[in-house]
Amino acid sequence: MKRDTEWSLPFRYIVGFLVFVTILAFVIYAHHAVRNLVIAAFAAYLISPAVEYLNVRRHLSRKVSVNIVYFSALILLVGIPAGLTPIFYDEAQIVFQDILDLSDQFGDLLAKPVQVGGFVFHLEGWAKNLTQLRGEFLTPLPEQALQLLETTSVGVLWFLVILVSVYLFLSEWPRMRGAMFAWVQPAYHDELQELYLRIRGVWMAYLRGQIVLMIIVGVVFTAVWVAMGIPGALVLGVIAGLFTLVPDVGPAIAVALAAGVALLEGSTWGPLADLPNFWVAGIVIAVYLVLINLKNFFLRPYIMGRSVHMHEGLVFIIIVIATILEGILGALLIVPLLASVVVIAGYVQRKVLGLPPFIDDGTTQFVAPPEKVNPPSRMIRRKKVPVLDEKATSFPSLADPSSSTESKPKPTTARKKANK
Repeated sequence: MKRDTEWSLPFRYIVGFLVFVTILAFVIYAHHAVRNLVIAAFAAYLISPAVEYLNVRRHLSRKVSVNIVYFSALILLVGIPAGLTPIFYDEAQIVFQDILDLSDQFGDLLAKPVQVGGFVFHLEGWAKNLTQLRGEFLTPLPEQALQLLETTSVGVLWFLVILVSVYLFLSEWPRMRGAMFAWVQPAYHDELQELYLRIRGVWMAYLRGQIVLMIIVGVVFTAVWVAMGIPGALVLGVIAGLFTLVPDVGPAIAVALAAGVALLEGSTWGPLADLPNFWVAGIVIAVYLVLINLKNFFLRPYIMGRSVHMHEGLVFIIIVIATILEGILGALLIVPLLASVVVIAGYVQRKVLGLPPFIDDGTTQFVAPPEKVNPPSRMIRRKKVPVLDEKATSFPSLADPSSSTESKPKPTTARKKANK
């Protein structure tokens, strides 16, 4: 190629900036489409290890591997809900009727003056508002029914878009990834490939750990509620599994629903069936608290030991905020997104300071230390005071790359295979 046909550096920067602005404008304008594409990418990412296993370990072509995994997952996605729909529908009706009965009892309670000591509280207005709210919820207007039908139709279309997008992501991801790296100068390929693998590891550990945790919690609580004879056990177990994404708030909502059903319906199991509903609800709350604490102290550290290790308060804040803004999808994605930002920020910081891009091989980043996964027994020990070596008179400078003891790690065998 002739040198006079090459773009100048300022013009290349301008073109790159325009491309970035165009992509940003598209994301803002088509944010609903982007949201559904993110859901499709997430679903494809969850089942991609099965495709890689068939492609690499079983030496099947990628197209055959994608077809086997995709249509198997589609059969499970459609077949299992179709088989559980009759049971789920019946139990959902029971839970829904119990909630209506509870609202009736609560309205009757508010309709009468409440006396506490020498004070009398008139809450009749609240009872009236509750009745009106229930009536508006149960008797939608015709235009609301049409709007519901339109919303349902649009949802079905988006669901079809997601299904096709999942297949596209699974089939074309190697080419899509290659197209993204084609925008990177060759000198930075290795660094950005390593950065990509680190971010991928964060998502792999956290998201799959959360999915496993949700499934285990849902199955355990469903089995416990069935054993205790609580009506609507399947629905309550599924709610417990889904709400485990939101710390503190989710379990509180799930236990409130389970206790409300027990308070109204009681139990169908022999020993508990003879007890008053109030005591059955108390037992449900006690069992729930025991199981949730077992999950928090034993199951969660074990499953999430290789996951994103952050302060519990920070995780709570960002998950609650994401749940309020974006619902379940936001709660599921916000923590690995934040961890990815931390990984990228660390890379940028070290490049700005003139240090090697990575301080280690990435196998220990965002991984809970052993004492967090298996806490040692608490013992009173005397702290050892470190002895300062008087001969050490100089220290390496962290800002000077020549004096730093850090060096760029060599890629591990697993990362070499991933790069290939």
